Amino acid sequence: MPDYIYLLESRLSPEQRATLERVQELARAQDLNVYLSGGAIRDLISGQPIRELDFTVEGNPVRIVRELEKGGARVTADDEDLRHYEMIFAGDVDGSIAGARDDVYDRPGAKPTHRFSGIAEDLRRRDFSINAIALSLNAQSRGLLLDPTNGLADLERQELRALSIHAFTNQPVRLMRILRYTARMGSKMESRTQEWFDLAMERGLQRNIAGADAGSELRAVAREDNPAATLKQWEARGFLAAIHPQLQHRKPDYESLHKLIRVRSNFLSAGIRPRLDSAVINSILGRLKPREISACLRGLEFRSAEIGAIAGLESEAQKVAKMLKGRKTSSARDAYFYLASVPAEMLVFIEAEMANPSVNSKIRAYVQKWRPMRLALPFAELDALGVPRGPKFDKIIEQIFDMQLRGRARTPEDRTKALRSLAGIKEEPKKKEEKEKKKRKGSEGAAAAKEPDAKHRGKPAQTAASAPAPATAKSTAKEKGRLSAGAAIGAKAQAKHERAASAASKGAVRGKAKAAGKRSRGK
Repeated sequence: MPDYIYLLESRLSPEQRATLERVQELARAQDLNVYLSGGAIRDLISGQPIRELDFTVEGNPVRIVRELEKGGARVTADDEDLRHYEMIFAGDVDGSIAGARDDVYDRPGAKPTHRFSGIAEDLRRRDFSINAIALSLNAQSRGLLLDPTNGLADLERQELRALSIHAFTNQPVRLMRILRYTARMGSKMESRTQEWFDLAMERGLQRNIAGADAGSELRAVAREDNPAATLKQWEARGFLAAIHPQLQHRKPDYESLHKLIRVRSNFLSAGIRPRLDSAVINSILGRLKPREISACLRGLEFRSAEIGAIAGLESEAQKVAKMLKGRKTSSARDAYFYLASVPAEMLVFIEAEMANPSVNSKIRAYVQKWRPMRLALPFAELDALGVPRGPKFDKIIEQIFDMQLRGRARTPEDRTKALRSLAGIKEEPKKKEEKEKKKRKGSEGAAAAKEPDAKHRGKPAQTAASAPAPATAKSTAKEKGRLSAGAAIGAKAQAKHERAASAASKGAVRGKAKAAGKRSRGK
């Protein structure tokens, strides 16, 4: 049996893991059963990036939500009647918390009545089998996978299967949703689901999609990695009219969408995760008139803050670009701190939509150079030098950052030297290299003297004729220049030895000659 908890924790970001642990703690403290369900488990098993953490609680999750808000979480949308809360958890993690419930329909297509239930009923009421999987986070069953509708098999087959013949009749927005899943996952509809889908389209159920439901799908497509793929699927089947009647004819601005996604990929590779919801929706609706955009968003039941962010995106971008072109951001330091205060979504939008080389060069420098430089500041190295944390420590760090922005103190050696200088720490005195006096005349001379003796013992004695001629003063001086002191001493000893041998040989010859002369005179 796979260890789904280990698999989950290895796939989550540190912020997502912290959120998971916090929700488990709060549920345990309130004696509530909690499960990770829906999209998180689907993405985990299918190998997709885990975009959101959706928690299902058996009971009312409102107290958990309030505790999470104290820790920095934000509720972006809520439905207290359904006990459903869309949230951005601390650490900028998307997700939701909802109470387990069952939906009961008096007849197909009627408005459902809701009753709160356990996790099994909650999973069976869902739209597709791949979304009806949950993972227990409770102490006694932690890691247990719940799959009452066999969604794992559908994930393996890469099929999307609706859980009811009335799935599209009860909620027509599922027609848009299943196309979004096929575009994202590259899956196909299961054969019966395809028949139900085609039947719903023949009956014109797409015209019954409620504005709020279409708005939810528009928000969801804005968070997709490739929104254009989903939009083209919707366009092919006429679903863009559910967003605005004119959008089906004027089309989304696909070129603008491609630019946004390309720039976003550069930010992601640098470790920045921009939220492009407003920018993507602005591109989707960009070919509509401003009044039509406002009317469209109100009809989709967008909140006033969302409408304001989308409508004011271009004017805010102009203000940021003007600041980046001005004197207040002329230095790299000033430009860095200003850009760090601007939302990443705005920077992506400016780089994608505004062809201003000076502005875009600063944004690219911030993403590719200045921000990585800031993240790599030598806090640990300054700690190791013994500088205590405080105003002086912070001042030194800022000074080092300034130096690096100007191209200095970037190598480890230069950085350490600069840190010592700024901290007032003197350089360590260099160890004086002890000059070893080479007093090896005795030892090396003895070794050199022994070497020719050893050679002579292994060879027959040389005659006077074969003995080498004694070295002249000139050759001896030349040898001295080439050899080291020890080798020169050895050479002198060898030359002396050879001269003595030569003299002895000559003496012996002269002695023999004298003796022969005496013998001849005696005769």
